[in-house]
Amino acid sequence: MAESYNKKGASNRILLLTKLQKNRRGFLWVTLGFFLISLAAHWVFAWFTYVQEQQAHNQPIQIGDYLNMTFRDIMENWQSEFLQLMWQVAGLSFLLYVGSPQSKESSERIEEKIDLIMKKLQERNWEQAEKEQIAR
Repeated sequence: MAESYNKKGASNRILLLTKLQKNRRGFLWVTLGFFLISLAAHWVFAWFTYVQEQQAHNQPIQIGDYLNMTFRDIMENWQSEFLQLMWQVAGLSFLLYVGSPQSKESSERIEEKIDLIMKKLQERNWEQAEKEQIAR
């Protein structure tokens, strides 16, 4: 029975991974899952901390105060960390996608390097062809 459970669990994980690979938004779903899990954990542990602080100061436990404090903490973290990271990753990716001058600059450099490599290869081919004609 334990073996069938392990096999079934493994097959469920493989099925989930296969679905995520086929789904073009798999990264989005995984990231959203991590976000929701971490947000829920934050709210739970914030509640325990709030209750401890209120009991230590002999203050009543009020849901409204807890919600205000926790929401304030979440917004501070959101602004200082997530928005900055979101701009760096999503914003810069978007600019690269639409073809900002910065992204074109790197494309132009790559094209110049490719042109240089092609020129060198052509010169080498010409030299090799000349050598073959001289050898005949």
